[in-house]
Amino acid sequence: MVNWGLLSQLTLAISVVLQAYLLFSPNSLSFPFSSLSNPQGSLQAPPTTSPYTSSWGSWLHPQSTRKSYDVGVGTEDRMLELVKRIQDANISLKGDLEFVNRWNYFTFDPQAHFEQLTTTGPFAGTLEAFTTGVKLRTRYEHLLPSSHSFNKTNLWASDSNRVIETARYFAAGLFGLDWQKTAHLHIIPETADRGADTLTPGDTCLNYADNVDPYGHDYGARMLMEYRSTYLPAISDRLLKQNPDMQFTDIEVYSMQEMCGFETTEEWLAFEYARDVIHYYRAGPGNPYGAVMGWLWLNATANLLAEGPESGPLFFSFVHDGDIIPLLAALALFPTPHPLPTTHIAPNRTYLTSQLTPMGGRIIFERLTCPAEVTCWSNAPLYPNHVYCEEPRDDVFVRVNANDGIVAIPGCDGGPGRSCALEGFLERVRERGRELGDFRKKCGLGKDARERITFLHQ
Repeated sequence: MVNWGLLSQLTLAISVVLQAYLLFSPNSLSFPFSSLSNPQGSLQAPPTTSPYTSSWGSWLHPQSTRKSYDVGVGTEDRMLELVKRIQDANISLKGDLEFVNRWNYFTFDPQAHFEQLTTTGPFAGTLEAFTTGVKLRTRYEHLLPSSHSFNKTNLWASDSNRVIETARYFAAGLFGLDWQKTAHLHIIPETADRGADTLTPGDTCLNYADNVDPYGHDYGARMLMEYRSTYLPAISDRLLKQNPDMQFTDIEVYSMQEMCGFETTEEWLAFEYARDVIHYYRAGPGNPYGAVMGWLWLNATANLLAEGPESGPLFFSFVHDGDIIPLLAALALFPTPHPLPTTHIAPNRTYLTSQLTPMGGRIIFERLTCPAEVTCWSNAPLYPNHVYCEEPRDDVFVRVNANDGIVAIPGCDGGPGRSCALEGFLERVRERGRELGDFRKKCGLGKDARERITFLHQ
């Protein structure tokens, strides 16, 4: 009989024990949440119910876009300057911008709403986080009793107000409004002195944060500028022809796109690709710092997966969207045959930020325990009734669920539902660690700096 498990969709006639780890983040820019539909090896979204016999661990990392959660620092300044310039011009715009004559900025109190979890509207961050908790309670309900056996379930959030609020609303949806009776939220500082013991390695990897070499934090922005120059000037020229009294710079046109990131014309597809470029080169596979930063959490999670149910049934971490990108790079998910070009849109690419880190985006690691096939033999033809069988045993597998779509781990997807055998997964993580090198050395930290994550435990 098939036992359908937490966030799983298996079609094999096996009894499955599933364990999962969940990662969730609240601040992806410009893209509402949607289930994964494109990347390589993805399956259909898992079923909404999950009567698995038992399971453990899922790392949920809530992410949100500007309209769902917040507008990022720097971004809002450019927006406000553009809005003020249009208002001060006191002219009637024409052509593509004619609608602006009747348009109002999406917040009446920018200083109060920027960098905060939004509480109103269909893309409200509070609604997205709470609903996600309810959705996962529906799928994970059978795990909750075992999580209570560990006293309170630990959750972790990086020390950002919108991230913390996301975790709280999620916990209310998952555990109930009295969630603090059964769960405890730990706040992990986003300070540079944390070394490798952090949820936000982009703040602690000093060589990266301080742009010591050309591939630091600002590398993504430089590559973005290269790509933007291929499509923004044409837009600026068109708007100038329609409005000779109002010339917009390329930066202002890009700010317009950041304010209206849900459109779907060809120019907005170019904007979508621009977001792919900045994340790919800022902390993704196009940046040599990206994977080594993401390996910290990947390695900590791999250790929990190796320990099995004894480590606890559920694990939830909440950070920024920029911290999910390095994790994907560390596991080499969504590979591209060539680096993303900055001269044109890469066709048929699997690296789509709109699907990898939408608002409320999440990455879940599932641990599945499946009864292994038992080999039997007899002493035929002399004693055909003397049948002997191997001792029953279990095989353990790991699957990755990205935004409700199953993603095959490249080169390790021969298990049930495109899963990866646990030992193969662990060896892959170890191999990636050897390839990427020591976090402290790569990031210019001293030997006295913390070398790994220590707080992920129940």
